[in-house]
Amino acid sequence: MSADLAHIRQVMAEADCLYTEAQIEAAISEVAQRINAELAERNPVVFCVMNGGLIFAGKLLTQLNFPLEQSYLHATRYRNETSGGELFWKAKPEVSFIDRDVLIIDDILDEGHTLAAIIDFCRHAGASAVHTAVLIDKQHERKARPEFKASFVGLPCEDRYIFGYGMDYKGYWRNANGIFAVKGL
Repeated sequence: MSADLAHIRQVMAEADCLYTEAQIEAAISEVAQRINAELAERNPVVFCVMNGGLIFAGKLLTQLNFPLEQSYLHATRYRNETSGGELFWKAKPEVSFIDRDVLIIDDILDEGHTLAAIIDFCRHAGASAVHTAVLIDKQHERKARPEFKASFVGLPCEDRYIFGYGMDYKGYWRNANGIFAVKGL
């Protein structure tokens, strides 16, 4: 076993559980109910932001009880690091959303740089409205746009380095079945 993998395992062993699987699943169901109420008649195109939004989107989409088109996009600022840099597009949307409502599903609203750039991209490319759903809204004063709020939020979270349910620690633990905070971060 490499020293890096030992460190990754130690991070999980020492992590604080902020939200259990049951709490997260209940929050996802509540988000689905709100989306069903607001978007059921709007024929939305739904984009999952890879890789972080994958688990949240997978669990959320099965609870949306209306016709929709679903695709993905991949934009990141982290690239397996613990702090963000420039926006990097790995895959832009391939489904047309001109004159359509768009729902962007992502794991977390932290500072909001990535999500804001994706929203701007969709608006400039012809979306009639852009909605956002995030599993976690991190509570701090460093938002890229102080007025920016996600349309649908699962859970608030303290300002710590978190992982699980799609969020990673150095590329690992996206598969953790809760939301965990790294000890000391």
